[in-house]
Amino acid sequence: MKRVILMICLAIGQFVSQSDVRAADTTSPAVKPPGAASESNYIIGPGDTIQIFVWRNPELSVTVPVRPDGKISTPLVEDMVAVGKSPTQLSRDIEAVLVEYIRSPQVNVIVSNAVSTYSQVKGLGQVKNPQAVPFREGMHVLDLVLAVGGLTDYAAGNRAKIVRQDGTQHQELRVKLNDLMNHGDMNQNLELKPGDVLIVPSSLF
Repeated sequence: MKRVILMICLAIGQFVSQSDVRAADTTSPAVKPPGAASESNYIIGPGDTIQIFVWRNPELSVTVPVRPDGKISTPLVEDMVAVGKSPTQLSRDIEAVLVEYIRSPQVNVIVSNAVSTYSQVKGLGQVKNPQAVPFREGMHVLDLVLAVGGLTDYAAGNRAKIVRQDGTQHQELRVKLNDLMNHGDMNQNLELKPGDVLIVPSSLF
């Protein structure tokens, strides 16, 4: 019943709009809400809080958490997968659903509270500043090493490994950091995935 009422309200709003204004809406660039980014490399994960802005439809603009199952629910959009998408990708997916109900929907998604480890990679062990850093698309091992300040004097760089959890599968990838950093062996500059942990052990000597 709520959905029917909401759809009726939207239809009325579309009907009373002036036809020349509506024509301009389809040809002019979308107006972005303040602070909205056109592109983002952030990858949404469980536990994140996201703000969804639907231009000229405030009744559809909401702030929602990403559920543990990786999905979100908003007015007219139920159980949409958000995990693993960038805010821009999620915006386009929401628009694809809303187009059935409103004309030329323009959606912006902003991550207002990023807490998910899904969108982080970590550098641990013999690095100068062990920490988690935000993941971005196209990130490689060298990017992470630089972000954590490089290796300590006691690091066994060629015995480093990347620990990756892919669903239920646990994977370990060996990476020779000394060869990468000192000899330019770019074969060791592996591409990272969200949630990867780079572990650098201590030297035996």
